[in-house]
Amino acid sequence: MMFAKMAYESPREMVFGRAKKPLKYGLDLEVGNGEVVPEVKYWPYREHENDEEKLLREYEDITNKLLDRAVNLGMSSLQLETELSFFITLRPRLAEEIVNKQREILEKYHNRYGIRLALRVTPADIRGLRGIDFDKAMSMILETTEAVCRAGADVISVESIGGKEVFDYALIRGDVEGIVLSLAVLAPRDMRRLWREIVRICRRHDVLPGGDTACGFANTAMILAGGMVNRSIPHVMAAMIRAMSISRSLIAYEEGAIGPGKDCAYENVAIKAITGYPMSLEGKTSAVAHSSLVGNIVAAVCDLWSNEQIENIKVFSGTAPQAILEILHYDVKLMNIALRKGEEFILRDLLVESDKFEDPQAFILSPDIAWELGVEVIKQRNIYERTVAVAMKALTLINEAHRNKVIKLSTPEVRYLERLLTLLNVVPKEEDELIDKTISRYKSKIKEFNPSNYDL
Repeated sequence: MMFAKMAYESPREMVFGRAKKPLKYGLDLEVGNGEVVPEVKYWPYREHENDEEKLLREYEDITNKLLDRAVNLGMSSLQLETELSFFITLRPRLAEEIVNKQREILEKYHNRYGIRLALRVTPADIRGLRGIDFDKAMSMILETTEAVCRAGADVISVESIGGKEVFDYALIRGDVEGIVLSLAVLAPRDMRRLWREIVRICRRHDVLPGGDTACGFANTAMILAGGMVNRSIPHVMAAMIRAMSISRSLIAYEEGAIGPGKDCAYENVAIKAITGYPMSLEGKTSAVAHSSLVGNIVAAVCDLWSNEQIENIKVFSGTAPQAILEILHYDVKLMNIALRKGEEFILRDLLVESDKFEDPQAFILSPDIAWELGVEVIKQRNIYERTVAVAMKALTLINEAHRNKVIKLSTPEVRYLERLLTLLNVVPKEEDELIDKTISRYKSKIKEFNPSNYDL
């Protein structure tokens, strides 16, 4: 099912804490129904990453300490996210034990304190590992997904990387045809196959299929784009790739995902506009893992507010996951008091304005611009046309904003924007034409690229 209509008739309707299609799941948790919920994620101490017994004990300790901090702060709602490492994803039994133990602890705190809770679990996409067959890796991802659903996960997400081998090669070379092949041809084929299976598994276990992220694509570009001084790729290219990722991430929802969308999909601003499903987002609270120029703006429409991975190390106030949870808690308190007082749109607009005009990457994540990009996506006939059209739309809007002195672009950024527009204009209009033109080239240049993995 391809989305053909926007869930929101206007971007002015979009705001944090409210979604057109709110969800209730887990231990009485509600998202998108008038309240923003903190979602905290964490990573085991690195010296324990490859020790099954220590990992199991550590996840138990992390969960207990997070929930202890939550009830001491007086939190009423919380979602945890356990992102599984490659090591754990390769061991479905271990994944099941970890999630089962976490579920026991969540139920204990819910029953004792009445705190509303849920657990998202994100198996790793292990298909990039050396020494493991592509189909075997896919089977293992699905086996682990089944195991954690059985053990008590409430939401399943994945950061899938189908097409990334071509994307990485193309990105560092500024190769627009390769980027289009990756995001408009390879990734969509992979997403449809993967999410069809994930949705089937989730439905068998009454678990929410929560959606995918373009972390391996758009976030890679964002991190390489760097800041105002140090940058490895142009910011306009990173913004273009973020826009292209909208059509890719949307596929999970077209295959049956219903959210809440996963936090590191910054494109979720547009996904929410199209689907109406609740979305988790991350911004300034991701500074523990990476820097960005979009720290406030994405909070404008979040339904869950999250952080990027933080290692389970000790800090003066306890553990690092406990500390980031407290920061999330106070961010969310501010948004929720604005909702209760009817001043949410004032806060939303301040969050937007604080970032929007500083950088093209932030500009396209403003709700009004993201909504326009969503409209461009759903107007097209197929995924290939969607991806190329939304790339062109994003660059056109950035160009117009620069010419109207709404945002500032350096001279090199302006030149690169013009180059991207020129290159997009000569990208083949049909998917088959691009495949015929490029597939042999990338097969010969990228040893990891096997077209048969994408039915080519």
